[in-house]
Amino acid sequence: MTLYVLLGPTAVGKTELALQMAETLGSPILNCDSRQIYRGMEIGTAAPTAEQLQRVKHYFVGTHHIGDYYSAALFEQDVLSLIEKLSDNHQALLLSGGSMMYIDAVCNGIDDIPSVDEEVRETLRQRLSNGEIDEMRNELRLLDPDYYNTADTRNPKRVVHALEVCYTSGRPYSSFLTKERKPRPFQIVKIGLRRERQELFDRINRRVDAMMAEGLLDEARRLYPLRRENALNTVGYKELFRYLDGEWELSFAIEKIKKNTRDYAKKQMTWFAHDSSIQWIEVCGEGLEVSKQLQSLILPSSS
Repeated sequence: MTLYVLLGPTAVGKTELALQMAETLGSPILNCDSRQIYRGMEIGTAAPTAEQLQRVKHYFVGTHHIGDYYSAALFEQDVLSLIEKLSDNHQALLLSGGSMMYIDAVCNGIDDIPSVDEEVRETLRQRLSNGEIDEMRNELRLLDPDYYNTADTRNPKRVVHALEVCYTSGRPYSSFLTKERKPRPFQIVKIGLRRERQELFDRINRRVDAMMAEGLLDEARRLYPLRRENALNTVGYKELFRYLDGEWELSFAIEKIKKNTRDYAKKQMTWFAHDSSIQWIEVCGEGLEVSKQLQSLILPSSS
């Protein structure tokens, strides 16, 4: 069995091409977007539309409540279990998305991190909600200086998760990070989409404008009572929450969404550039289709 992985930065054009690939392969789409798994965030995460969901069967779209805990490690377990079930009836499956850690979890595996005690998790979540992130960073520095010196400690999720493991296991979080690649019982073919940078950034800007026209502000207003949930610490929502808090003008918040989305796309491109196994396809314009180059990659195993 072959697992095709269609990846690339946000707004590059994965959605339509994934639909065409899935139809060509006779495969459902295993969605690999860490935010599209949550219900109620459809506009801000550019989730598949009802028409697209009807066109091709999707997994991992709108399956969780915004307050649910989810992680790359859980995604790895869920996807591997699903692949095992689907492989009896499919010679090829398609995983599509841009969440870098989730893709790595499926393709390479995640270190065996111990399960976190729920009481510890809830205590740390409450402390984060109370604005104690600076104190928590200091605790991490003392408990696990190796991880503290290498991790992005500006990201509260990284800090909280590391502390969860430290307090649950009594060991430094970094002691579990072996980075050993795990074997998979299927072939993996990674296909990446990329565009000229300015074209990609223009697409991002236009997509943000389209989201606002579709009702992103109303969606953010509806989700505002849940704004402390980690799922909503996401570009598009956190900027509009600051507008709703009265800190920013709406026009400024929109420009920040565009800038922060462009910055996220840069991080994605940097991450993917380090993976030599990706076979890249250059795309341009709006008319995406399963090109001859792409057909040469997927048709031999789909017949």
